[in-house]
Amino acid sequence: MNARNPRWTRRPEGSTWGDWGPDDQLGRLNLITPEAVLRGVAAVSAGLSFCLSLPLDLPGGNTLNARRYPPTLRPTTAEGAAMYNRPVAGMDSYTGRTDLTDVISDDAVLLYTQYSTQWDSLAHVGSHFDCDGSGQTQKVYYNGYRAGVEIENPELAAGATALGIDKQAVKATQSRGLLLDLKRLYGEERVYVGLNDLEAAIKDQGLVVEEGDILCLYTGFADRILAMGGEPDPAVLLGAYAVLDGRDKGLQEWITESGIAALVADNYAVEGVPAKTGEGPHAALPLHEHCLFRLGLPLGELWYFEELAAWLRQAERNDFLLTAPPLRLPGAVGSPATPVATV
Repeated sequence: MNARNPRWTRRPEGSTWGDWGPDDQLGRLNLITPEAVLRGVAAVSAGLSFCLSLPLDLPGGNTLNARRYPPTLRPTTAEGAAMYNRPVAGMDSYTGRTDLTDVISDDAVLLYTQYSTQWDSLAHVGSHFDCDGSGQTQKVYYNGYRAGVEIENPELAAGATALGIDKQAVKATQSRGLLLDLKRLYGEERVYVGLNDLEAAIKDQGLVVEEGDILCLYTGFADRILAMGGEPDPAVLLGAYAVLDGRDKGLQEWITESGIAALVADNYAVEGVPAKTGEGPHAALPLHEHCLFRLGLPLGELWYFEELAAWLRQAERNDFLLTAPPLRLPGAVGSPATPVATV
């Protein structure tokens, strides 16, 4: 260990670990400077806002991800009765008060944080890493923080004391958004978009990517989820629509060099699942490993872009002010989001 960082003495090749100080927990969100926010504000001219979230009970069921389920709502209770349409005058704490007119409904929710429109925190995906050059890769790290220490072992206790989604919430996650319309290029075709495809699409649509921007990919996947009405067909969804080729090293390098602060898509994982075949020991989710583990670059999934994309296309634009903070939920490794685009 060294004085600069007590958790590791070497970092993954091409990573940003330590670039913003040994205790940084924001990663590439540090690139969202006041100048980047003002660039987003300058993109507002029409005064219109678009909700970029699916209803949080979609996709529906658990066929897309067997461990995630829709939200479950229930009323809270008081004095043994449900707090829905509950007259205050009838409650024990207001005994004898017949002059009260209030009626209260109050609820609670069991919420899977990455079921629908979501942010992945930097504590969502880690990797085995040789942190001291010993040749031993048994240790697991999440963007410079240790599994079982800062990122707790779930067999002992859940929660991330570092890199939790609450750190991103405090940052507020507001910057200029850029929408790349892959649906316009590929329709419903299943295409693994690599570096050449991405650069061609960016050039064709005139995107000028600057440091601190948030790049948003519109494929049409979420549109189809909405149309399926809570009964998603994985055979259709996972066999159609453009996805990033997470195994493409050139694409990974472009993300590194682009200066984007975050990467968002309307599909299930931003990158294609399953990824293309790798060689030797490799990640099942190579883009997640590159972005979350190595770069500290948050990923957003299952966002909804149809209405925004139509407006931008009509206006011959691709930029907007994006306001997308996650829940300030301490220790969580992901969060639902209700992003807003203002144009």
